[in-house]
Amino acid sequence: MSESAAGTAVDEQIYFYQDDRDAKCPFAPPPGLRALNEKGPVSRARIWDGSTPWLVTGHAAQRAILSDPRVSSDDKQPGFPYPNRPMAETAHEHPLTIFNADGADHTRIRRMMTRPFTRPRMEALRPDIQRFTDELIDKMLAGPKPVDLVTALSLPLPSLMICALLGVPYSDHDFFQEHAGFATRSDKTTEEQNAANAALGGYLAALIQKKMAEPGEDVLSDFAARVRDGDLTLPEATLLSMILLIAGHETSATMITLGTALLLENPGQLALLQATQDTKEATGAVEEILRYLTVATFGQRRIAAEDFAFEGVQIKAGDGIVVPLPAGNWDPEAFPDPENLDLTRKATHHHAFGWGIHQCLGQQLARIELQVVYGTLYRRIPTLRLAVDRDELEFRPADALAYGIKELPVTW
Repeated sequence: MSESAAGTAVDEQIYFYQDDRDAKCPFAPPPGLRALNEKGPVSRARIWDGSTPWLVTGHAAQRAILSDPRVSSDDKQPGFPYPNRPMAETAHEHPLTIFNADGADHTRIRRMMTRPFTRPRMEALRPDIQRFTDELIDKMLAGPKPVDLVTALSLPLPSLMICALLGVPYSDHDFFQEHAGFATRSDKTTEEQNAANAALGGYLAALIQKKMAEPGEDVLSDFAARVRDGDLTLPEATLLSMILLIAGHETSATMITLGTALLLENPGQLALLQATQDTKEATGAVEEILRYLTVATFGQRRIAAEDFAFEGVQIKAGDGIVVPLPAGNWDPEAFPDPENLDLTRKATHHHAFGWGIHQCLGQQLARIELQVVYGTLYRRIPTLRLAVDRDELEFRPADALAYGIKELPVTW
């Protein structure tokens, strides 16, 4: 036994979540997580504060628990398994969002955010995504090499798209990327997080107020109209905007970078994408890469609202529940030989975007961005390769919100 961060005794034999990925296999989930799933789809695990929520690792079990009305996302409940100390310390300040609301409240909030992200609307953006991608690749080819793919393509592309969609001036991208980046950092303090939130929130609130008088064809103008009509308060509209701005560029950027590093290690699979002539041909490949990498490493966090039996265990009201999505996406019951990257695999049943009512709102935009990038970059630069040894790449720690690579030096 030992003392936890919260000062309570913990059993060191219980699996610690999150543990680091294997440096020799950095694209795979932590080996301990996979070993745990081999014993059963549900087990106890220890998290940063010494508490021991239930860990749901099996693919089928994840679908069941994330769809179960006896499970809540309310992060103000005692026993909620917060990902880190800053989130635990500020939970009492969290307003209702699509992340922590249940039932009718969740439906009401999500309905306000879904209209701009329908599949037809996202598909209509494909020509713009293609144009931005080609322009960024043109700039890469015309400039010096090696180049960091993160700053040359991975981050600018989704940032351009989310700015256009929301109605945020791209000229301010340095500001919002700096402050939004705190959401994916594991070394942030509560004070740093609050300062970043205040700066970004103040920026977006001012922009929404401006759009109340000067509306455009964008999401922030829609929110501004709802504020004017009394459907939303300005703080609520600001928070929804922050969620979309952060989620709309950081995870897509991570997938472009990490997916490229993965493909460069798998030349046979990379060749399939180099041969694509239409980016829609990359659709299946994108789903398999999403399954394989699953960059959302924090896990879906829930709390039991009542007692119930689940997968052979008794879950009590107030028990924390963590659903590590990478484990479900590497469950051999759902994906035979999950360690094999196979771009011809039918992997659309993956959980990279979560499952149930809380699954990612912007997943269709992310899919099209990845289809365009994966279907364009390697065809246009067929000799693309790492400019450093793989061992020199710096991967984000296991407790980062989105797993990824900080920089990806490439050349051709």
